Amino acid sequence: MRHADGPSKLQQLAQPLLGRCRFPQPPGMVTCAVSGGPDSMALLVLATAAGLEVEAVHVDHGLRPGSAGEAEVVQAAAAQFGARFRSERVSVAAGGDLEARARVARRAAVGPEALTGHTADDQAETLLINLLRGAGLAGLAAMRPGGVHPILELRRSETHQLCDDLGLEVVTDPSNQDPRFVRNRVRNELLPLMTEISDRDVAVLLNRTSDQARVVDDWIQESSSAAVEPTLASSLAAAPPVLAAAAIRRWLRDDEGHPPTAAEVERVMAVARLEAVACEISGGRRILRTAGRLRISR
Repeated sequence: MRHADGPSKLQQLAQPLLGRCRFPQPPGMVTCAVSGGPDSMALLVLATAAGLEVEAVHVDHGLRPGSAGEAEVVQAAAAQFGARFRSERVSVAAGGDLEARARVARRAAVGPEALTGHTADDQAETLLINLLRGAGLAGLAAMRPGGVHPILELRRSETHQLCDDLGLEVVTDPSNQDPRFVRNRVRNELLPLMTEISDRDVAVLLNRTSDQARVVDDWIQESSSAAVEPTLASSLAAAPPVLAAAAIRRWLRDDEGHPPTAAEVERVMAVARLEAVACEISGGRRILRTAGRLRISR
């Protein structure tokens, strides 16, 4: 961990935060998805401070002028903290569902096991987005702490402060203010309004709700896993609705782990109950039934 101010300052700043992080135990190698923003840069810093060997991966979507130069910011930070660096470029065509398609392309480029810099504030936003999507209990459970989300218990203010205290150059993404994207409106409009109305830090309440929903959802998922085969139409049709829905959500999570909406689950159940021969769901996927089995066609 090479830093201009020496490792002592890094450790002094990182230690109070690492107690609420869930990084793998060192020694070990991790890949971090680093866009150059404060959250992902803090992820990079904290992973190195946790004693891990780190590869920082920057993905350029080519969606705005100058985006390629952001890789240089990440590369400099990686070198400063003794991490390896890799740059990837993906092509995402303009059009509908741009945010979701860019997310899928980014995850494919960095790899399914790459760590991300999602924070407790992102968790609150995700819960509300899933609520608006009608994603049910699994949606309220939102992201699972640990695994690919090691800093999910930190606040965005803390990751930004860490970067400021270390004097790190970070990237400001203007698309984070674009009201075309649902997450931006939730972040910049809905959450501030909820905080004003309740006169409380709503993110804390939403994260608590997510934790409680996850306990219940885990029990339902465990029960459905033992009792329901999601690709067998007769198994779905015969199961209690709550277990059948859980099995479908487990089967049809997208590349980022987002569960299907309640409406999509019901469409799949209609196929299982022989009320329809096929249905469309998100991600360009079509669910078909052949000889009593459900399958995914893209």
